[in-house]
Amino acid sequence: MTEAGGCAWPLGAGGVGLRLVREDDAEELGALIDANREHLVPWMPWAAGQGEVETLAFLRRAGQQLQANDGFQAALVVEGAIAGIAGFHRVDWVNRTTSIGYWLAAERQGRGTMTAAVAALARHALDAWGLNRVEIRAAVENRRSRAIPERLGFRQEATMRRAERVGDRSLDLVVYSLV
Repeated sequence: MTEAGGCAWPLGAGGVGLRLVREDDAEELGALIDANREHLVPWMPWAAGQGEVETLAFLRRAGQQLQANDGFQAALVVEGAIAGIAGFHRVDWVNRTTSIGYWLAAERQGRGTMTAAVAALARHALDAWGLNRVEIRAAVENRRSRAIPERLGFRQEATMRRAERVGDRSLDLVVYSLV
């Protein structure tokens, strides 16, 4: 994925696009996480303890992930400001599979922005990388997150019971795939 003009992938009108995350995103991304912590904590295992140090470590790992050809993490940018993150957890080049994770600021939800971002990532994985399978996992109760793969034609395959620990809760996850 290469960047041109700030966003590697424009996603439509209104200055919306995806671009690779960078270490110098730490302050802006950290402020966005702080502003959305209450919104993120029920679903994201990392959200409760994500501070400045952890955000910078995430961005550094994202750089290493890109260098290792193991996927990438992208900032979802709206009118020049980061509104969320979407990216690949890793790429299994032997089996030609990957999985996508994402989160979006509460104030930006309900506009199709993340759906467009996930669609672009899935197309990239299947077309540009030639992968056979893209997977998304979302908590059963997280209707907004589940709506994205459902809108994009991902197939619901299974429910993994007590598959992810978030705070003091064990969440069941729905597995979706696109092949």
